[in-house]
Amino acid sequence: MMKIYEKPTRKDPNKRPISPRKRRWLISTLVIVLAVGGILYSLADRYLIRHVQVVVADENTATATTGSATNDSTSSSTTATEVNATSDDWNYSSDDMKVNIEKVQTGSGSDQITYYVADVQLTDASSLRTALADNSFGTNITENTSEIAAANNAIFAINGDYYGFRDDGVIIRNGTLYRDSPTRDALALFNDGTMKTYNENEISSSELLAEGATNTLSFGPILIQDGEIVSDFSSVKIDNNFGNRSIQDANPRTAIGMIAPNHYVFVVVDGRQDDSRGMTLAELADVMKGLGATEAYNLDGGGSSTMYFMGRVVNNPLGRNQERGVSDILYLTEGQGS
Repeated sequence: MMKIYEKPTRKDPNKRPISPRKRRWLISTLVIVLAVGGILYSLADRYLIRHVQVVVADENTATATTGSATNDSTSSSTTATEVNATSDDWNYSSDDMKVNIEKVQTGSGSDQITYYVADVQLTDASSLRTALADNSFGTNITENTSEIAAANNAIFAINGDYYGFRDDGVIIRNGTLYRDSPTRDALALFNDGTMKTYNENEISSSELLAEGATNTLSFGPILIQDGEIVSDFSSVKIDNNFGNRSIQDANPRTAIGMIAPNHYVFVVVDGRQDDSRGMTLAELADVMKGLGATEAYNLDGGGSSTMYFMGRVVNNPLGRNQERGVSDILYLTEGQGS
């Protein structure tokens, strides 16, 4: 039998072996790169990458993947003639609703505040609805308030609670329960035209739905409850998310209040600009109290604060007439009765 001999490998005299010190450095560098990459992906996944959990049907009804209870409410097309509607730049009146918007300016110089008040009276609570960006429920799904409003034939709209920035809270929209993770003080709108501020840990979503809740908003804080201003806003924080900070300083604001059943007041405050410094939470609560609200709730503010009416943005978002994308809106439309 023939024997096969392997030719011995000749070592390259110019190739030096990797020293233990350099090997440790390479391994450490690789570990750091992988760790940083993991952190960056985690942040992108949490705050940038779209995650669609439920696609909402065009008629603004959906069945949540969790099998939650729903209320059938199909939108219909209603013309201005059919509801005897008249309007101008600041007012809308029909058989079903009245909307009056007023621009208010107080103070002067660096203490000036510009805000917008919409007084809304409805004959049917179903005219007040919510809509989601891109007709989808999830995280990091955003559109401008005006875009969502136009897509839903809104007469009037404000930004909502930006639920998509968080992964907790109790989120009911147009009768569908999408998320059930009680966390904070919240707001519920009911089918009888009332609204109630409450603690998510004290009232279950099933109880809310049984009582006729059509929408819940999870941001806060509560401004007015049972006719009285909530006394302490000194250390309010809404989230524990990356970048969260206390929100009690003067900022752009959005808020909703109820004067009586089917009689609402919406306030949007400009801020962080030369002609409007914004409002503190205490100032916003005082404004709501002065408008006659018996319940009032603070929604997402800052760059999100936007008021839309009859095809135009009324206020000055971000101080440069530039909207910031949001995950949801509250809006008014005709023809939502069952």
